Amino acid sequence: MKMTPENLAMGIFLFFHITLGVLGNYIILFYYVLMIVTRKRLMPKDVIIEHLTFANCLTIISKGVPETLSDLGFKDFLDDMGCKLILYIYRIVRGMSLYAMCLLSCFQAITISPSTSKWMMFKHKATKYIGPSCSVSWLVNLLLNILTPARVLGPSYNKNVTNIVNYGYCSWFTSRNMATALYMFLLCFSDGLCLSLMACSSISMVSILYSHKRQVKHIHGAQHFLKVSPEDRATQTILILLCTFVFSYSISSVHVIFTSYSKDSGIWGMSIFIFLEICFPIYFPFVLISNFKSSCTLFLSFYNKKYLPPNIA
Repeated sequence: MKMTPENLAMGIFLFFHITLGVLGNYIILFYYVLMIVTRKRLMPKDVIIEHLTFANCLTIISKGVPETLSDLGFKDFLDDMGCKLILYIYRIVRGMSLYAMCLLSCFQAITISPSTSKWMMFKHKATKYIGPSCSVSWLVNLLLNILTPARVLGPSYNKNVTNIVNYGYCSWFTSRNMATALYMFLLCFSDGLCLSLMACSSISMVSILYSHKRQVKHIHGAQHFLKVSPEDRATQTILILLCTFVFSYSISSVHVIFTSYSKDSGIWGMSIFIFLEICFPIYFPFVLISNFKSSCTLFLSFYNKKYLPPNIA
């Protein structure tokens, strides 16, 4: 593709943020690798975050890196098989990231809920099946997106062919039939269901934290050195994650529909779409890092062998 000043600027912009996102996710993954190597037991929440971080890292690489290379003027760096593989991986990790974030939000809502006998039993069962459910989700997303490669072609196949749109590094079929419309509906429905569950669980957590803050108001009142109460900090983190995730994956769903039905989409416009899609995977690790119990715990624990899990709620 012909590189313009706009493409170059967008390529540099994406490169900076992709590098930042990959670095942040690798820090979190490295943290969990250290815990596994030293045989520290991972909490259920940490298991979900581990899967989520890995999916986020692959999302950034599979979606952001090809678009960046395309904006920087690289041509034909992916062949037909490369395009099929990279977009297939993206569809898998996108679904996994969505599921893992929904599971994390619901699990935390269950964890901080009032400890009645029924809830305690449900918490125990939920804790037991966290790991297996994450593993099954990878397999489910792999099977659900098995037809994705059939709709993807290398960039050399886009010339004078109808219903195929070129996005710089790969081409995509834009079928406009009932089957495609049904697929889009099911895709949006599943995304909407996960986002709705996440929203409900996040609202539930905020409500519980607010009630708890009112109950211990006299304790916080005596601690004047606390500029922000633990409940307020947890609420802020929940709302930041919720808003960023909903925004990023709503844009992603719009992009899927736009890709499937658009006859002509500007490359620069697609770069904007893609950046908005990967906002959450880029900034999520820094929300985690900012909520470690202390800024140096991660590194001191490497020597002291006393690990503290990240606290995001």
